[in-house]
Amino acid sequence: MQSKGSGEIPAETVRVARAAFPKGSLAIRVRDELGPLFTDVEFADLFPVRGKPAWSPGRLALVLVLQFTEGLTDRQAAEAVRARIDFKYALGLQFGDPGFDFTVLTEFRDRLLEADGGRRVLDGILAVAREKGLLKTAGRARTDSTHVLTAARNLNALDMVAETLRTALNMLAQVAPDWLREIAEPDWFDHYATRAENSRFPKTQAQRDEVRLRIARDGTRLLTALWLPTSPEELRALESVEVLRQVWVQQFHRVEGDVAYRSPQDRPPGAMRLVNPYDPEARGSIKRDTVWHGYKVHLTETCEADAPNLITNVATTVSTTQDQVMSRSIHAELAARDCLPAEHWVDAGYPTASQVVAARLDHGVALLGPMVASTAARAGTPFGQDAFTIDWDHQQVTCPNGATSAQWHQRQSQHGLPVIRVRFASVDCRPCPDLSKCVNSPKAESRNMNLRLRDEHEVVRRVRTEQQTDAWKDRYKIRAGVEGTISQGVGRCGLRRSRYRGLAKTSLQHQLTGAAINLARIDAHLTQTPRAIQRADKEMRHLR
Repeated sequence: MQSKGSGEIPAETVRVARAAFPKGSLAIRVRDELGPLFTDVEFADLFPVRGKPAWSPGRLALVLVLQFTEGLTDRQAAEAVRARIDFKYALGLQFGDPGFDFTVLTEFRDRLLEADGGRRVLDGILAVAREKGLLKTAGRARTDSTHVLTAARNLNALDMVAETLRTALNMLAQVAPDWLREIAEPDWFDHYATRAENSRFPKTQAQRDEVRLRIARDGTRLLTALWLPTSPEELRALESVEVLRQVWVQQFHRVEGDVAYRSPQDRPPGAMRLVNPYDPEARGSIKRDTVWHGYKVHLTETCEADAPNLITNVATTVSTTQDQVMSRSIHAELAARDCLPAEHWVDAGYPTASQVVAARLDHGVALLGPMVASTAARAGTPFGQDAFTIDWDHQQVTCPNGATSAQWHQRQSQHGLPVIRVRFASVDCRPCPDLSKCVNSPKAESRNMNLRLRDEHEVVRRVRTEQQTDAWKDRYKIRAGVEGTISQGVGRCGLRRSRYRGLAKTSLQHQLTGAAINLARIDAHLTQTPRAIQRADKEMRHLR
């Protein structure tokens, strides 16, 4: 890589840009106010010392951000560099610069993937914003997540197994055609030469079951042949063959020597189950009425009235990762960027007692969000944990009717978390007239309960009390604004569907999306564009 240009905008480019855009454009205003956002030196480690000179990586990084700002394809972005004067102005190019072939963007993204370069792009925007006084992080921040669809087409169960087998056969036909010709059945070409389409399969369930069984047997025959000692070992290492093996293990099993379809209860959980052979890292998930195959993205932004709301962290996970496990990693990323807020507002999916305590102890951050009422409170029973008096110093619990606990032991929950297990004596509980209301099992003779550790327990009680007050509910309204950020990302940058396959590439897309939204918001701040009116937060229903 060889650094090019002095960073100054050529005079002819300036003259034409001013004439064509007397009021400016986003690209022109950003260049005027922020200057060159990226330098070649920042990306020098991504390129070899020797070889053909590359197009300026600093400029390519800016092209990627502008591409996502306007929702352009690679071809459209390359064409904009060649034909649009405002792009040439922002990039500091000569008026007659021919630009580059659109495939250069693909190659550059591949280089960024190798070094988590998407983070560098987002950090570059944040660094310039901080330098210009546009980034204020010491106050409040808010986070929310949304679902992201995989770039691969959705497949039903029959399409899934058929396409998995077809993909493996196509790869083997390229790598080892002679070997495949020897083991293939005569009808395999007729069945698997074309893409599996649901419309081509039979309509009745009995006939579809026959097709599924035939595919299962063909795939099993192929896998058996692959694992014979005489078969080339390198064929088993092919990605499509490994996907085939995993799918067959998850979908089928042997019953009395024949292949049978697994029942839904016998399949692995969603976090392990493959849903698409073209994107093996995508997972299926469901949230309320939304069912999707793909990923999930968490956006964290500042929320101050006197500065633009800038995205300070973007985290991408598989779709089955729960929001409640993300707070620690988000705070660690914010700390690395020096963007930790004093208050971090989230919805009901994020805060747990352990996460709230860890945020305060590790980073001095107040993690604020609704904590769902206890099961007993929601059911209206008077014998929930909140009705019991806990003496932490003497390790004793007193029930509403005056009985005291007999045992107090530190144990681990079924999830491996530390808990305190409290037991009451049967001689105290058995004669109690409220025993049936206090225990869940009709055969139980005493009350047992699991308590969180003291810090966590007190946090839960305090938060549940505070969130019932009008003052807390009024403060919580600030969280609703992040919904608009997700809407902007979906509408402007195509956040809802991944452009690429795989978790790493999808994560890169989201980092670039975050940088693009920041650029658009900085431009809106510079032009004094009013913000949209914030609606009331739907998550307040969790407080009832």
